[in-house]
Amino acid sequence: MIFYICINPDGRDRYVYWYEGMKKSVTGISQRELEHYAPWPNGRTNHYWFDLNRDWIWGIHPESRGHTSEYLTWMPQLHTDYHEQGYNNNYFTVPGTTPRNMLVPDDYEPLADTIGRANIAAFDKHKVNYFTREAFDFFYPGYGSSYPTVMNAIGMLTEQGGIGAGTAIRTNDGNILTLRQRAFDHYTTSIATIKKAVGQKELFNRYTYETSKPSSSKSEVKSYVLLEDHMYIDEVINILLHHNIEVYKTTKSGTISNAHNYRSNRTGTSSIPAGSYVIHTDQPRHLLINTVLAPEMTIEDSVMYDMSTWSAPLAYNLEAYSSTSKISLSSEKVTSKLPTSGTLNNSGDMYAYVVDWHQRGAPQALSQLWIKGYQVRSAEEGFSDGSKSYPAGSLIVLTGRNLDKADDIADDMAAIAVQTKTNIDGLSTGRMSSGNDLASRKSHVLKKPRVALMVEPPFNTYTCGQLYFLFDHEVGLPIDRIRTSVLQQTALPKLGSRYGYADLNDYDVLILPGGGSRLKQIFGKKEQQLLKDWVQSGGTIVATEGAIDFFTKGNSMITDVQLSKTEKDSSDASKYLTYANRGTYNGLKRTPGTALNGHIDITHPLAHGMKDKVYSLTFRNSGLKPDSNLETVGYYDHNASDLKASGYISQSNLNSLKGNAFAAVKPMGQGNIVYLTDNTQYRMFWRGPSRMMINAVMLMPSY
Repeated sequence: MIFYICINPDGRDRYVYWYEGMKKSVTGISQRELEHYAPWPNGRTNHYWFDLNRDWIWGIHPESRGHTSEYLTWMPQLHTDYHEQGYNNNYFTVPGTTPRNMLVPDDYEPLADTIGRANIAAFDKHKVNYFTREAFDFFYPGYGSSYPTVMNAIGMLTEQGGIGAGTAIRTNDGNILTLRQRAFDHYTTSIATIKKAVGQKELFNRYTYETSKPSSSKSEVKSYVLLEDHMYIDEVINILLHHNIEVYKTTKSGTISNAHNYRSNRTGTSSIPAGSYVIHTDQPRHLLINTVLAPEMTIEDSVMYDMSTWSAPLAYNLEAYSSTSKISLSSEKVTSKLPTSGTLNNSGDMYAYVVDWHQRGAPQALSQLWIKGYQVRSAEEGFSDGSKSYPAGSLIVLTGRNLDKADDIADDMAAIAVQTKTNIDGLSTGRMSSGNDLASRKSHVLKKPRVALMVEPPFNTYTCGQLYFLFDHEVGLPIDRIRTSVLQQTALPKLGSRYGYADLNDYDVLILPGGGSRLKQIFGKKEQQLLKDWVQSGGTIVATEGAIDFFTKGNSMITDVQLSKTEKDSSDASKYLTYANRGTYNGLKRTPGTALNGHIDITHPLAHGMKDKVYSLTFRNSGLKPDSNLETVGYYDHNASDLKASGYISQSNLNSLKGNAFAAVKPMGQGNIVYLTDNTQYRMFWRGPSRMMINAVMLMPSY
């Protein structure tokens, strides 16, 4: 038996420390009492403000890698995930609602229901209120309930009402919900679950045994192929290896027939280069493999609790294939996690050092170069020295512009290459055989930006955390997190508090992570004008997700950029909806995290280092209208029939989004407003578009 007492120690400590300081000697049961209002970001999230109950598969955080490593040691046949929900809700136990992972064996639901009914019998005895079937689907595989399920176990969820309840609170129906009662309820289901599991242990053992057999798979796919990639292939392969999935690497190029190309959505014969990775499904983890690598999951009910797609090849923007035939190519088994390393190629009396911007660690290398005080340039266009080609955006460190570091430059470059796992090339001449020379006027000097990230409501906690993680943990670029509550107490350009003021003019970049129409609460007419003046004087605003709406015509006085309009349903059916059907109707109009086929202008600095196609994950039903005065960098496919790559989206929303921009730049005076309508680094596993966020902060202010 394995117990995870707490998978989010940072969030728990944050909440407990705050509550201990706020509780009264006389318990405050009023919902309005201070002790029921923990400050942002509350206890739900970890140090970087992530919800770890979405990270079981991806292992972005050490907490997740730690508890899944322990899980893999034990491989239980039954796993129950204990949670809390809002305090006005009664206890939830299985079964949940649809949609379900249709690859899961048919025996899962009746076997899980035996546990749910055991819990219900115990609750009936003690008159504990509960509900089943009306909430909490198990479609997304990254929960603590769905991860065990795709690991061939019976994974289940329980939810106790109590978030923010403290030691006691009066609920909406007048009940006094106590911490003691909440503990009793979880204790009751724990004992009932254990007793029932012991009584039918042979059924659970048999289920896991049978589910582990490849012959039990509902998928027709026999093999997946992932092509080598500069950015994220190592990360994807290491995720698979962490979960004990067997992976092979091709030693020779070859041809496979009956290959489904993820990018073109066509099946035929394809050439596979040496160095590609092959994952066969005839292994015990076939359920996890098909769930994570398939481009599309069957969706029985499109009203989602969470996102509707998570396909790893799409999330990491890889070139991938699947086949209903077992692929036979010359290959060798990958026996350990892929090492990532960097090296300095050529040193000594070099004219310059160059970093290919396509590399995963190139932004971190740029941060380190800035920290060490180097002048760094970015190539506006690609070039070649005759033996190697470098893409647009590649970094150039001219020795002649860093003469004060001439004695240390080679050692510094070698150290940065190793530290950031990035290859750096020394070149002995500035004359290129093709493209611009290294000291060209089209190589832009990159000034280290001073960056402010707005946090607290109305900004999205998770997006704030993802951006904080991206720049602090991965890129290593210092950013200041500025509280909205501080900003609201002052007038722009002062972002101040009793402890001192931070002038907006001290920053080059302002990141706004969501917020939508509520940004008007922060930026009134006066502040909008100040913000506009700041941009025109050279500032860069990076607006992402809902924040982009504020910077469109009719929502503020700052730009004339227009949003696309969503189609209105004027049918008689929509006019005479029954009360019972309204929830489903509105749910089907929502886009719940859907992968769309996007096209990228890789000549634009916002897209340097990217491929010309990307899978953009959207939760929106509108995009930006392309315009000659707007630099469109990323746009959705023009054809509604080809737009959806994976997940659920209504036809009307496809029609509204087709051809619209999801990444764009509006030049204003000496500055820019960067629009990123979709989250470019969602949960830090949807990484394909994330270079645009990095470029927006690190490159755009200098272009």
